[in-house]
Amino acid sequence: MLDPVRFISNLSTGYLGYQLAEAAQEKGYQVTIITGPTALPVPKKVKVISIVSSKELKRAVLRQIPQHDGLIMTAAVCDFTPKQKKVGKIHRKKGHELSLVATEDILAGVAKRYPEKLMIGFCLETEQWIQNAKKKIRRKSLDGIVANRSTRRAKSPFGQGKSTVCLIDGRGDQKLCVNQSKKMIARKIVTWAEKIHRKKSL
Repeated sequence: MLDPVRFISNLSTGYLGYQLAEAAQEKGYQVTIITGPTALPVPKKVKVISIVSSKELKRAVLRQIPQHDGLIMTAAVCDFTPKQKKVGKIHRKKGHELSLVATEDILAGVAKRYPEKLMIGFCLETEQWIQNAKKKIRRKSLDGIVANRSTRRAKSPFGQGKSTVCLIDGRGDQKLCVNQSKKMIARKIVTWAEKIHRKKSL
């Protein structure tokens, strides 16, 4: 939050996360969604925890992860947050300097704390999307990552339209899903995550 009425955000809608929850629930899993504000309908038989900040997200994840087999972190948490939140509304003037600090990497922290759990991350890149995604797998100690790209030529990954993603596991093996619906991508991610979890459990 910048002040009581403004905040920093991005274009992520949460739609794919909700599709993932529905796909996992359809396979018989007990699913918990930790979600920011959205008008999306909640899938049936899914537990919902509402949050509005990265600090609340971290607290909710740490409370829930011991009761679950893993975490699929679709949340588009901002990489930076205001250094200070103003008590009152910031009024219009010719200029205003904004100091930002790095937001804590929640997924990396949880992955290191619970190495036995399945940890799947998401990333969005504008260039070298596969290479950067692989770096994040190693840096965050993940079992896999879903790489998205946003370029002038690529379809927008945001919202309910079709998208292209690359599923990359901890060994670097890749599975490309080209121009597919979010529902189809969600189902493929759940099946892919199941295979990774089985191998991890051996």
